[in-house]
Amino acid sequence: MPLPSPDYREAERWLLSRELFGMRFGLDRMRRLLTVLGSPQRAFRTIHIVGTNGKSSVTRFASALLAAEGLRAGAYTSPHLVRFGERIQIEGREIDDATFAGAVARVRRATAIVERSLDEGDRVTQFEALTAVAFLVLAEARVEVAAIEAGLGGRFDATNVIDSEVQVLTSVGLEHTRWLGPTVADIAREKLDVVRPGATLVCGPVPPEAGAVAERVCRERRARLVPVGEGEGDVDGRELAARGRFQRLNFALARRAVACFLGRPLSALAVRRAARTTVPGRLEQIGERPLTIVDVAHNPDAVRALCASLDEVLADRRPRVAVVAILDDKDAAAMLRELGAAFDVLVVTRATNLRSLPAATLDTLAAKVAPAARRETAVDAHSALARARELAGADGCVVATGSIYLVGDLLRPPGAPPSML
Repeated sequence: MPLPSPDYREAERWLLSRELFGMRFGLDRMRRLLTVLGSPQRAFRTIHIVGTNGKSSVTRFASALLAAEGLRAGAYTSPHLVRFGERIQIEGREIDDATFAGAVARVRRATAIVERSLDEGDRVTQFEALTAVAFLVLAEARVEVAAIEAGLGGRFDATNVIDSEVQVLTSVGLEHTRWLGPTVADIAREKLDVVRPGATLVCGPVPPEAGAVAERVCRERRARLVPVGEGEGDVDGRELAARGRFQRLNFALARRAVACFLGRPLSALAVRRAARTTVPGRLEQIGERPLTIVDVAHNPDAVRALCASLDEVLADRRPRVAVVAILDDKDAAAMLRELGAAFDVLVVTRATNLRSLPAATLDTLAAKVAPAARRETAVDAHSALARARELAGADGCVVATGSIYLVGDLLRPPGAPPSML
């Protein structure tokens, strides 16, 4: 991977400085910012993807299907693993550093104008700035349609300024309850505020209380509800390039969403082409002998889906060793319980993120909830991976999971600074 240019480094530094302002809900700043930029989000049509898990995969699959059907398609996903520019793709390709840095410079100037009119202490957030960058790049690339992944929730998410024609609810679980509400129904309501009057909502398998919210929202907004069940995950008997049982359902959601957007079934050729799409950080192989995989599962439902796919992906390889780091706002006990039942050894560590739990804390917790698994601790991601590979041996396997930041640590080139705090 080539070293980033000085302009890209400056763009990244400015975006990282925005993270200090944290999350500030509300759409007023975002609307003002886009107005200064000439409302780029109005230059293309959109499919909007919300949910607890699977959003990035569905977004990439939907964009690939649209492109395979002959449209100039783009995608906006979050978060990134190594570089901010990963979040924006045009026809399946990540944008180059120069394009990204140029768009950030323009958003930075627009941000300065907007912040002059804000109350003291109010600031444009990092995610708002990144979303504006994405809309600007997508508009100037003259995409016809873009698949847009929401960040957190939906109602006050910075992406909820688009007039999408199709929305996708991938799944609903208990996450970010401090901001989205204490129950599954509360969280579903927040996410489903993205549904537009007269639009189409494609809904994955969700708990009954979330399904009831989806029905009510669609009824109130005269939107069409299109459910996609667990049994619809097969891709006409063809294997996806993206590994894991859960990816078949994600592909089915994307396929239904694009068919609703186009108003017709997709061609078999388009489906075959889009099925070649891979998703970075999702059961991604990074080494052999032992087979070494990274996966960004970072909540109990995602870890459960990962573990359900292990026999398919790892076959009969033994021993199975997991490298694990978890942030302090996650249900670490539930995650470790699942991992302890699926792996022979857990090597717990800490990612380079201030909210990552200490390895000693994870070790103590794992001893309580996963007593059958052997445990070791390591000071950082790379030493944890090295030890896990040693424990697995040439014929075993290693899976690094539990945190997006852990995967980012392992994929980032040696010596490169983290682009997420």
